[in-house]
Amino acid sequence: MIGFIFFGLVVGALARLLLPGRQSIGLIMTLVLGLAGSVIGGVIANSIGSGDIFELNIVGSIVAIISAVVLLAIAEAATAKRR
Repeated sequence: MIGFIFFGLVVGALARLLLPGRQSIGLIMTLVLGLAGSVIGGVIANSIGSGDIFELNIVGSIVAIISAVVLLAIAEAATAKRR
């Protein structure tokens, strides 16, 4: 479980680095987006037969980072409309 949380934080941080511009989210939101991306990556990797949902593998990691970037872009667009 601690490894999953740490990996979620790494995925969230990588998503913030890959998305251009300054994001107005904190550490907790970065962790939440990274965890959501990790779950999405694990589900997709599991569905194509590459591994288990909570198993660290390359396909799940790549999909996790991509999905975290997409989720971060959606979160930024949602908060930009409120401002």
